[in-house]
Amino acid sequence: MEIQAGSIVEGRVVRVTDFGAFVELPGGEQGLVHISQIAHEFVRNVRDFLNEGDIVQVMVKGRDAKGRLDLSIKDLTPAPEGAPPPRPRRLPKQSPEFENKLKSFLRGTGGFGGKGGKKGGKKKR
Repeated sequence: MEIQAGSIVEGRVVRVTDFGAFVELPGGEQGLVHISQIAHEFVRNVRDFLNEGDIVQVMVKGRDAKGRLDLSIKDLTPAPEGAPPPRPRRLPKQSPEFENKLKSFLRGTGGFGGKGGKKGGKKKR
């Protein structure tokens, strides 16, 4: 059975990883449902949504450059109305010590890519 992009197929979850779940489709071919394609809500742990042996319906999104199947469960369910947008990634807060060092560095160099500041300790005449 040739699997085409846009097809909706039923498969069995054969392996769950931190980044998604591998689903075996009819004919024995496997594809990946990436963690971002499991649900509309933020998925911290794939195992909260899928377990090995689960039977799921997936949409075939296509194949990657290496010919592997790219699958989605999220595309088969409507987005909930009024749901908050996906959680943005937060950058870790820098320590105040780092911030002070950066400010000091920027003052001494005249800013990003700027000219000026100390160069070798000698002044031009």
